[in-house]
Amino acid sequence: MYFTGIIIALSTFLIIGVFHPIVIKTEYYFGTRPWSLFLICGIMSVIASLCIENIITSSVLGVLGASFLWSIGELFEQKQRVAKGWFPKRKKKCSSDDADMKK
Repeated sequence: MYFTGIIIALSTFLIIGVFHPIVIKTEYYFGTRPWSLFLICGIMSVIASLCIENIITSSVLGVLGASFLWSIGELFEQKQRVAKGWFPKRKKKCSSDDADMKK
């Protein structure tokens, strides 16, 4: 029996499942600023997938790269979802100087 397809399918499912909360948390804590990091990681993953001969590893890296690249758009859409009130907006913490001034 060959398990290559099953391994690739499960890896794809897990990668996509992990990226959903990554996008939500990234937008919550950092906003859309890390989009360039997603771009760099996505391009590097896709290039690595082109250079690796092993089918499973190459496929998983390709899916990982595509997920990084897809997440760029999702970051900006998550920002819109937060603006619509569908997700919580992060409240800015007071710095120690602000807390001292309030006393």
